[in-house]
Amino acid sequence: MPERVYQRSKQADKELKGLVAATGTTLMDLHGIGPSGAARLLVEVGTITRFPDRGHFASWNGTAPIDASSGDQARHRLSRAGTRQINRVLHIMATVQLRNPTEGRAYVDRKKAAGKPSMEAMRALKRHLSDIVYRQMINDATATTATGPGGHRGTSTNSSVTGSHPHAGSSEKSLPEPADNKLRTSLLAAS
Repeated sequence: MPERVYQRSKQADKELKGLVAATGTTLMDLHGIGPSGAARLLVEVGTITRFPDRGHFASWNGTAPIDASSGDQARHRLSRAGTRQINRVLHIMATVQLRNPTEGRAYVDRKKAAGKPSMEAMRALKRHLSDIVYRQMINDATATTATGPGGHRGTSTNSSVTGSHPHAGSSEKSLPEPADNKLRTSLLAAS
């Protein structure tokens, strides 16, 4: 039984990886984001260009810091607002980076060396990763809207702009004989 569940989970993960790759995103290239995290980001964010800058994106996903200073002590805390699903993806990404010798691990080590507590260093890492994800998604959006062979955005060699003979569907072809008026007459009489 557990082996069968494991195999089904592995197959579903493989299918999801294929679906995410078909979108053309490079989110899975980031350390700590797998197929489910990339899919969650794509679904929840939608069009990344709706966020004017990385600060708006961080505020939306709950990684923007909130001032929690008191007296002479200046500090920030993690926001509980924002889209929790995306915040979770960023938290998993941060945890994976902390467990491995990555740039995220070096970032946290620098923060701790500067005197930041562990929780504040983690908050700063999540904000840093939010900026990285934002930049990656902007780069992906820019790459997909680059001009194609026809000089227009979104064109491809399969589009009718670049083809010499457009395809005529069955509704565009002439009928072999005149239309039957009997059916039309009976519908008018019934109403």
